Amino acid sequence: MEGLNFIDGQWRAGEVPFETWNPSDIDEKVGTYSRASASDVEEAMAAARRAQPGWRAFNMQARADLLRKAGDLLIARAKEIGTLLSREEGKTLPEGIGETIRAGQCFHYYAGLVVAAKGEWFDSMRDGHNVLVTREPVGVVAAITPWNFPIALPAWKVAAALAYGNTVVLKPASYVPGCAVMLARILEEAGLPAGVFNLVMGSGSTAGDIMIDAADALSFTGGTETGRQVLLRAAQTMTKCQLELGGKNALVVLDDADMDLAVAIASNGAWIQTGQRCTGTERFVVQAGVYDQFVERMADAANAYRIGHALDADTQIGPVVNGRQFNENLQFVRDAQGEGAELVAGGGEVECRTRGYYMAPTLLAGTSNKMTCNRHESFGPIAAVIKVDDVEEAIAVANDCDFALSAGIATTSLKHAEQFRRASNAGMTMVNAPTAGLEYHVPLGGRSPSGYGSRETGTAAGEFFTEIKTSYINHGVI
Repeated sequence: MEGLNFIDGQWRAGEVPFETWNPSDIDEKVGTYSRASASDVEEAMAAARRAQPGWRAFNMQARADLLRKAGDLLIARAKEIGTLLSREEGKTLPEGIGETIRAGQCFHYYAGLVVAAKGEWFDSMRDGHNVLVTREPVGVVAAITPWNFPIALPAWKVAAALAYGNTVVLKPASYVPGCAVMLARILEEAGLPAGVFNLVMGSGSTAGDIMIDAADALSFTGGTETGRQVLLRAAQTMTKCQLELGGKNALVVLDDADMDLAVAIASNGAWIQTGQRCTGTERFVVQAGVYDQFVERMADAANAYRIGHALDADTQIGPVVNGRQFNENLQFVRDAQGEGAELVAGGGEVECRTRGYYMAPTLLAGTSNKMTCNRHESFGPIAAVIKVDDVEEAIAVANDCDFALSAGIATTSLKHAEQFRRASNAGMTMVNAPTAGLEYHVPLGGRSPSGYGSRETGTAAGEFFTEIKTSYINHGVI
């Protein structure tokens, strides 16, 4: 894979090249890319600014057609893009293909919203007047995306921004830029006018401040501490912000839960996609009556997963994304054991047919909610179990967290499910379903400090990517 920056409709070499490597086989180079310089980023932002008036005025049907075509191309090339995603990020091939299809579906969804644009008409309190409330593009959007969803996250940010008439500059994570390059190529092929979409790659420290300062709005997904710094910078220019940040998501398991279902959704939430989902489950809050059974069955589930090369047909869980994250995960487990947590499954490196960052799904038992392992996000295939006495304590423990992204409950009681749904602090709640696994037609996001600003995806995206204009019209003079 070779990739340049895409600025004002042209592919441009940046400052210096950089490489990506396959976490399934650390001896295999995946791609060579071009790191954008500060002047490259400035030009990308300027190009987006120049292109915005024309894109705002672009015929709505033609705009919808372009987004629809981009979605068609993503789905048609799902295997090619999904394979690249799996090689660069480490997801299994079915996961990589599935994520690419979801990216295409996002473009299809927002293509439909282009022609669903509407305003509101009000009678005025003043005779001879009417009031029209409309939504207009916010302008130039900077989008900064993380490594864990290399095509879906750029897709739902870019598709929504373009649908509402904005121009975009995208900076993907340097670990996984390949899918963003493929997206740029597809948008170019679909016929997007020059400057409407721009791609810059490389260092966030180089690009971030320039993008924030020059944009009308910033959509950022990443770590909470980085998000705080982004917000501080944006405050200086009053740049509109949408921040999707960290989570430490809890799944409550009550005594009355269907245990087969509870184990299935707990395993999925904690370990699928190597636990590298911001909405993944890291805390299991389990009622005492089923605690021992749950721990035993979850340990068995963890040990049954097939860990391996992302492209191998029988692999269920691929590698950790890179060596830095892999080492942080192993240290996280050691630190938890040092605090008194019992390691009942996983916790270490797995040997496979190639040299890679393979980590066994990990389960820690005998933990309390005060332990560091239950306070800080691990962002790996690691989950801890906390014992509680009743549903009230379970809800209190689930809410006793510095994050408020996603939370779930396993129960056969409608009363307890509704009690949990109402009392949870999380921005998203799941009943008898994994804490991860989201749909593009409804809002995604958490309460601060797991999120800031308007929600992503669905029609909620329009709240961020547009601004309201209220017009008072005196028709009595006509």
